[in-house]
Amino acid sequence: MGHIVLGILFLLVALLAVVSVIRQLKFKNILALLFSALTAVVFGFFSIATIISEIVG
Repeated sequence: MGHIVLGILFLLVALLAVVSVIRQLKFKNILALLFSALTAVVFGFFSIATIISEIVG
């Protein structure tokens, strides 16, 4: 049960990073855009992997 909460927290961080990607596209800040995109990909992957591993067993 604890791991599913961790997966949901990772998912919230990934969604916040996606919002940051959109903001950085507006500001045309390339370095922040790269870090935000990398954060969204990494945390998104780990959140989905954690949730799937908890569901499958």
